[in-house]
Amino acid sequence: MHAHHHDHQLGPSPAASVMLDLGPQTGVLIIHATEREHLQEIEISGGTDTGAKRTHAAARERVLPDRVVDAAVYPGLTVGRYTVWRDAGRPHGVATVVAGSVTEYVYAQRSSTSLR
Repeated sequence: MHAHHHDHQLGPSPAASVMLDLGPQTGVLIIHATEREHLQEIEISGGTDTGAKRTHAAARERVLPDRVVDAAVYPGLTVGRYTVWRDAGRPHGVATVVAGSVTEYVYAQRSSTSLR
């Protein structure tokens, strides 16, 4: 997770409020978080190099038609492998973003799947 914090007021994200950028060279990564990660910023980086540039998104409440989940959403990622970081020096796991797809990574279980 990300060490510094931004002063954001992150309330629930209502259904259909997140734009997902899917295409022939891009996909989306959604990290399903646990209550422990709620409102924490989860970092990812391209590849598996510990020195690679990182980006982050907050795990926040997402209101879906049939349930409410905590998740961090990374839209418009270039196709490839991404390291999900536990903290500054320790990876949590790896997710593979597939073109035109949504990859779901379950933070508690260290697993990912791609959905078309």
